[in-house]
Amino acid sequence: MSDQKAGVLLAIAAYFMWGLAPIYFKQLQDIPAVEILMHRIVWSAVVLVGLIFALRQIAKVKAALQSSKVMLMLLASGILLGGNWLLFIWAINNDHLLEASLGYYINPLFNVLFGFIFLGERFRRLQKVAVGLAFSGVLILLITFGEVPVIALTLALSFSLYGLLRKQVSVDSIPGLLIETLMMLPLALAYWLWTDSPTSNFAHNTATLNALLIFAGIITTAPLLCFTAAARRILYSTLGFFQYIGPTLMFVLAVLLYKEPFTLERLITFGFVWAGLAIFTFDAYQHHKKNKL
Repeated sequence: MSDQKAGVLLAIAAYFMWGLAPIYFKQLQDIPAVEILMHRIVWSAVVLVGLIFALRQIAKVKAALQSSKVMLMLLASGILLGGNWLLFIWAINNDHLLEASLGYYINPLFNVLFGFIFLGERFRRLQKVAVGLAFSGVLILLITFGEVPVIALTLALSFSLYGLLRKQVSVDSIPGLLIETLMMLPLALAYWLWTDSPTSNFAHNTATLNALLIFAGIITTAPLLCFTAAARRILYSTLGFFQYIGPTLMFVLAVLLYKEPFTLERLITFGFVWAGLAIFTFDAYQHHKKNKL
């Protein structure tokens, strides 16, 4: 199999895993979101340490640890990532998956906006239209129906800011994620030791529940590994064309499997966002094709 084909399959696998992750978190619906986050941090740290040694990237971790600037930025990005994980888990298990999917639809448009504000990047004409349509949908929801999609906007904002910080710190994805996770680990372990949750003691849980909790590490790292492997094999702009698989799967799960209400106001907002994303994707395709010539 050529690197190009392998990259495409890996990208599809990554976004499918991200899109289907809500099925996993729904299995833990009776456990508080903070406790699920704690397990996600602990077991991700275990998996990532193993990966760092297996992939022989310990030197990259040591180099990052020696830079106070890098460590400060990873602390900030880790806080954003932890907050994003917590809100995502809470949204799924409190029947707000539809709004979470909206957040990840809006996310790439936030990325373009932040590139303009913070990185000096310039909007192409169709990008302006795409961003304008998405925010028009949110404004219509606010003005006409008096509803602010707080979960969607917070997820999109936190993940876009996370991406912005990680774009500016010179650490590869896996070593960086390990350091971010290790920074969160003391709080996670302290919570585990002092919480009085009935599921915090593994000796009192079923083997199935314990396996599900430990599996949080795989749920976090497996799609990231596929994503980084895909990024090495195909153009980053090409990788972007697959990013809507995740929120689309979340949307389908929310409406068809979990029967969340898809009201008129949500339909209008999603319609504007989808129109913006269609224009955004068309523009990205045209720009990608032009650059290949």
